[in-house]
Amino acid sequence: MGRKLLLEHAQVEGILTYEVYRKNGGYRSVEKALKTMSPDAVVEEVKKSGLRGRGGAGFPTGMKWSFLAKPEGVPRYLVCNADESEPGTFKDRYLMEKIPHLLIEGMITSSYALGANTSYIYIRGEYSWILFILERAIAEAYDKGWLGKNILGSGYDLDLFVNIGAGAYICGEETALLESLEGKRGNPRIKPPFPAVKGLWQCPTVVNNVETIAAVVPIVNDGGDEYAKIGIGKSTGTKLISAGGNINKPGVYEIEMNITVEEFIYSDEWCGGIKRGKKLKACVPGGSSVPILPHYLICKTAAGEDRLMSYESLADGGFATGSMLGSGGFIVYDEDQCIVRNTWNFARFYAHESCGQCSPCREGTGWMEKVLHRMENGAGKMSDIDLLVDVAKKIEGNTICPLGDAAAWPVSAAIRHFREEFEWHVNEPRVCMERNYGLVGERVAV
Repeated sequence: MGRKLLLEHAQVEGILTYEVYRKNGGYRSVEKALKTMSPDAVVEEVKKSGLRGRGGAGFPTGMKWSFLAKPEGVPRYLVCNADESEPGTFKDRYLMEKIPHLLIEGMITSSYALGANTSYIYIRGEYSWILFILERAIAEAYDKGWLGKNILGSGYDLDLFVNIGAGAYICGEETALLESLEGKRGNPRIKPPFPAVKGLWQCPTVVNNVETIAAVVPIVNDGGDEYAKIGIGKSTGTKLISAGGNINKPGVYEIEMNITVEEFIYSDEWCGGIKRGKKLKACVPGGSSVPILPHYLICKTAAGEDRLMSYESLADGGFATGSMLGSGGFIVYDEDQCIVRNTWNFARFYAHESCGQCSPCREGTGWMEKVLHRMENGAGKMSDIDLLVDVAKKIEGNTICPLGDAAAWPVSAAIRHFREEFEWHVNEPRVCMERNYGLVGERVAV
């Protein structure tokens, strides 16, 4: 059983209440930070920990914090990105639902480190019931003196607010989130300037994911060096994984990033293997926006080495033979799933969620969805396959925010690894409506 840093007490009865959370060691990091550490010392511990952003980008958190501008007389803000809209990802929802005080504690400790006196949690619109859980927990924190004026007699003040979005995927992008938080349409901003210099209301701002902020708690409690001992290489600490698809035990798991992908999929401790004894066909390891991998590249790298559940190992081989850990939305597909249909489903999502600001994304996502739709419905042409690749290339790298890349990568990867399945849809337009292709190089009737 791997070590649990975030979900250790997730199953404790009543852990979402202040009393139970406090009895189980809650708010120790706030006490330690405010009473024995300077803000710079907290930042240094986060740097030493090697913590990387858990929202998908994987950028070193301590380094991101160190970029925060500190002009005299200008307020600074910490914003928690809880707009968890990536298909296949639900670990932040689980954390907020089960242990809301862990996020609040992380927000207090992190805000102190950054010198922020006002902080925000921006939550996905579809998570409306979690809004009430967080607001109740925040009220308890105010009542017990963890929020408000002169916290623990330290002279440090902090107000914490929750803002709920309107259900737009684009608001998961940090600058679009800030626009929405300001009451505007959630369109991404052109960078530079970056939020660390001009963010919320043109003031220096740090935007971090829910899991990232929660991880600050064990880092401060145990020290950055201890946190860095967990995991492997630059993939330090633990990672929450949202496991779904055709597995026996879907759910949220906290793993050390030194376990193998094969162990994660097939071990009874984790996913428990493929449902109904089916064969593994493909896997999306980091949410819908990362490249899909075929069965022969999931558990092993192209070099034949065991693939680990780490940032580096999942990316081994680049996009040619690897993928990304991303947000940790781990989707498993068995032999009966149709890759063309899955790719169309993703493309349909991104076409719908494009904000329309950049023409390559606005037009390109729509074209990819239309072409994939006709291919899935037996009306595709062989030229459509190369057309999809061409459109994806023209979107990638040509948009203000990463949504364009997120839309292009799944399409490019699906064709790269499953081209013969796409060709089969064209050559067998009637048959493809009646059964699925099966494994690459191994057609299985259903």
